[in-house]
Amino acid sequence: MTKITTSTFLNHKMNHEKITVLTAYDYSMASLLDEAGIECLLVGDSLGMTMLGYEDTLAVTMEDMIHHTKAVKRGAKFAMVVADMPFMSYHVSDEEAVRNAARFIKEAGAHAIKLEGGFNVKTRIEAIIAAQIPVMGHLGLTPQSVNAFGGFKVQGKSKVQAKKLIEEAKLLESLGCFAIVLECIPAKLAQLISSQLSIPTIGIGAGSGCDGQVLVIQDLLGMYSDLSPKFVKPYANLKPIIIDAAKAYASEVKSGDFPEEKHTFKIDESVLDKLY
Repeated sequence: MTKITTSTFLNHKMNHEKITVLTAYDYSMASLLDEAGIECLLVGDSLGMTMLGYEDTLAVTMEDMIHHTKAVKRGAKFAMVVADMPFMSYHVSDEEAVRNAARFIKEAGAHAIKLEGGFNVKTRIEAIIAAQIPVMGHLGLTPQSVNAFGGFKVQGKSKVQAKKLIEEAKLLESLGCFAIVLECIPAKLAQLISSQLSIPTIGIGAGSGCDGQVLVIQDLLGMYSDLSPKFVKPYANLKPIIIDAAKAYASEVKSGDFPEEKHTFKIDESVLDKLY
């Protein structure tokens, strides 16, 4: 299997081949998804909710993201690793944005970074790309702006919003982004945006007209029920399986049925005799 790069993304777009993206936050999951042939592993700041138990992504720090990105990179032999820039890691200045983006590349081994926004982050994206760091854009419902949006709401439903999203997508393309995540926007709008860009769009709650799709791995596996967006399709239901397995383990430990002799190690009786 060939390693996935930004060029792979562009080739898929030109060849009308869909791009597969899933979130990953640790080594073991990254290894499994890499083996499954998933082309891009996004170390999303969604780990704040799925891994750290926060109510949203806003409390996630650079140290959190670096830690988890390192783990994912160790498990990804072929997949491209993209790291999310967390809230306030690129908002203060172009210089700080470049410095933090560079940490993902130098310290964590990521291949690219993702950040949210359009017109408001124009100079940030320019500066990061000028530093030779690939950037994936993110438009529509941008979770770091949840307070400004007044909650997790579909974006781009009005003429003004839709026009702005189209303009911002074209801006991100012109700045040099290699792909754009479109989150929670009407399917027909996402399809229209995708048709007007030469770079691929990755949809999440944006319909099948995008050039690829991304889901949170815990949602895909049916492991996370705190939030159940309409656009999620569970491909497994592991939550009851995990709970049942833990209950069975606890029951056998309590009863003494586990561990059995086959789970233990032996020692020569003569050694034991010398202990007394």
